[in-house]
Amino acid sequence: MSKTLTINGKSHQIDLPDDAPLLWVLRDEVGLTGTKFGCGVAACGACTVQIDGEAVRSCQVPLSDVEGEVTTIEGLGTPDAMHALQTAWVKHQVAQCGYCQSGQIMQAAALLSEVPNPSDSQIDEAMQGNLCRCGTYPRIRAAIHDAAANLEG
Repeated sequence: MSKTLTINGKSHQIDLPDDAPLLWVLRDEVGLTGTKFGCGVAACGACTVQIDGEAVRSCQVPLSDVEGEVTTIEGLGTPDAMHALQTAWVKHQVAQCGYCQSGQIMQAAALLSEVPNPSDSQIDEAMQGNLCRCGTYPRIRAAIHDAAANLEG
């Protein structure tokens, strides 16, 4: 299947089978390795990206189903500045091993686009499918609150 995808604002011509997972398109074809392979069954959230602002598990999205603009962790900020979530992640020292963090941040960005000032329970609900083996959940929540405040102001 030959398909043109818009990824982080750039057009990419992809010539792969229609069942190729978006995760492997991003990593192997486009060279965007910030999106991680975790479990391969959409249970851990490490591969989370956004399609038209909606968080999706890229390991389970076939190329044939990709309609709309794909945003990965590499496209979240700008070349000149990190996104408020990325800044908050650093400030709150969220990452330990760091493996799940791109998926965590992309899920959090989707949450903040829908709920600009989420409660703890809204954060917990939105983030429940993104697992962190290091257990940094309290810092993740604090960073999301911090980013929400910075995005509002």
